[in-house]
Parts: sequence; C-alpha cells; structure tokens
Amino acid sequence: MSAAMQDAGYDPKRSRWIPWAFVGGFAVVFAVNMLMIYYAVSTFTGVTIPHSYERGRGYDQVLAEAARQDALGWRAAVTFEGGLLGVVATDRDGRPVPGRIEGVLQRPLEGLQVPLNFVPRGSGRWAAEVQPPERGLWEARLTLFGQDGTPFDIRHRLIVR
Repeated sequence: MSAAMQDAGYDPKRSRWIPWAFVGGFAVVFAVNMLMIYYAVSTFTGVTIPHSYERGRGYDQVLAEAARQDALGWRAAVTFEGGLLGVVATDRDGRPVPGRIEGVLQRPLEGLQVPLNFVPRGSGRWAAEVQPPERGLWEARLTLFGQDGTPFDIRHRLIVR
C-alpha cells in the first residue's frame, strides 16, 4: 500500500463488504423475479374458453349468427328472484314467442354449471327453480327454440346474493 493511501486512512479490510453488497442486491432482484414468475404461472391465466385461437379464427361465423338472431327480432328478459329464474320472450312487435327453453346457470370463471329445468308459464314465459351452490356472479346460458325449432341464444349475467 502506498504512503498516500496510508495517510488518507485507507483500510483494505474495511471495504471488503462492497462486492458482497452487489451480490446481495442481485440476489434480492433474483428472488423477487422468481416470486413474480411463480404468481404469474400459478394464478388465473385469463383464458376462459378452450381453443381460443381456433374460436377467434371462426369469428365470422359468430358475426353471422348474431346477424341471424338480430333478423329474428326476438327479445328476451331474464329475471332472478327468490330462487326462481324467469324468462319472457317477445318478437319485434311485442307478441309472445312460443316454444321451449333449455339451458344452464354457469359460473363464468370456474365453469361450474347448474342445469335448469324450465316450465312453460304461457304467453312466451318460462320459469325454472334454481338454488346456485355459491353466491356471486353467474351467467344464464339459455337457448330458446321457437315452434319451428329456430334457436335463439340468451345470455344474461346475474348476481346471486
């Protein structure tokens, strides 16, 4: 060690920790990154439907189906009150649409489904008794089949309290 360094009070043992500070800093960054990777891989992926790429490529069919349903002019109102899921369907002139309804109550995230058994109530009205096993957001995924078998998809989200 030079005389100038000794006069300035330089002690080589004192600065030995500096490389370890860099190593420790990089270790903290590495640990945080590993934690973030774990949470990114182990939590919800954001994909709610299987084969989303293939379904996206067939989006023209989805648009055509939506146009077909719009051309029918049918409207459906869905209600849920006191364990009773009700549906009222009318045509563009406000007249009831006769037919039958099939469908399920589904949790959008988990995909849990509760089958529905609709009973006709007359004049384009149906009702199904249902007690969802969990509270929260549910989606009624229904299909109304007109007298000639024409399908009409009904999707309605509801909150079960």
